[in-house]
Amino acid sequence: MLFLPAAAAAAAAVLLASVQHAHAFALPAVDTTFGAEPPQLIGDLLKTGATTPIGTAVADILMMTETAQSSVLGVPPADNKACAADKCCIWYKVSEDLTDLFLGHNGLCNDNARAAIRLGFHDAGTWSKKLAAQGQDFGGADGSFILFNEMDRPENNGLQKITGMLEKRIKKYGVSAADMIQFAAIHATVTCPLGPRIRFFAGRKDATRAAPLWLLPDVRSDASTLIELFRDKTIDAHQLVALVGAHSTSKQDFVDPSLAGSPQDSTPGVWDNRFYNETLQNPAPKKLFKFPSDSALSQDPRASNEWAAFVKSQGHWNADYATAYVRLSLLGVNNINNLTECTQVLPAARTTADIDDGKNDGN
Repeated sequence: MLFLPAAAAAAAAVLLASVQHAHAFALPAVDTTFGAEPPQLIGDLLKTGATTPIGTAVADILMMTETAQSSVLGVPPADNKACAADKCCIWYKVSEDLTDLFLGHNGLCNDNARAAIRLGFHDAGTWSKKLAAQGQDFGGADGSFILFNEMDRPENNGLQKITGMLEKRIKKYGVSAADMIQFAAIHATVTCPLGPRIRFFAGRKDATRAAPLWLLPDVRSDASTLIELFRDKTIDAHQLVALVGAHSTSKQDFVDPSLAGSPQDSTPGVWDNRFYNETLQNPAPKKLFKFPSDSALSQDPRASNEWAAFVKSQGHWNADYATAYVRLSLLGVNNINNLTECTQVLPAARTTADIDDGKNDGN
């Protein structure tokens, strides 16, 4: 899907062909069943079209004609001069730091990782297509969560610790809050064994105001409320089913404080698709806490087919999650054409996990 002038498009086609070959992942299936909707462009891609190779690549990811995963590994620049010329150089250092922060017991991802994933959702999810059309095109993946102390909002309880950790690293490395939050979420996902290696684009602009209120989901919501909330973010029911799979690594502390620390599947230190099967089980497996919203979504006819598909296939889920998360991570971003892809700085994905019958939460 090219939106470039003819001369630029020809050059970009050569570049993108080599990039697509290097990424070497299957595309998410274009779904026409109940609950699926045609994908939409967002940000400046919607307003002006894709005018750069990066803009074209992101547009193709959003339209599901290019993969949102990558196995491409980079090498840090060898000296200061080379580093200064590489917009991704600083992210190698951030990546190494976050690996130490997110990697826990038995090589599983820990509480810091799961908090970073949640924070990525809570910053990016505060954007509304409806509000943007009314002139309130702010919120989204703009770092307002950290910059305007949104951790004090009730729906963000429990994210204070990871916010402080990332705030220190924003100052240390001199990167934007918007980019740090999304990089941390993407890094934490691939730090979890079996997690997808989602493509990361740097260069978001930081927020100049706090995000709008009441745009995040509630774990007690019914399926229709959730589906409509995310449709207003250009995310259809099937992509929503992929995104809620992040609960594979989550724990609850505040929905029922008497059961604080309860995970949503039996292996919270691993990014696996057990979440989908275990959510369907009634009663739930011992020591698991099912969110009412997850149970409702799993049974809704607009979502149930995709839910069942993820029960059967880790690869299908990873592909769909990566595509949906790239979209989420760019909500409210209006300079997509000017971003830089820095996926190469991420650690390699791990396709095996050391799971036992004891401690599987990475701590």
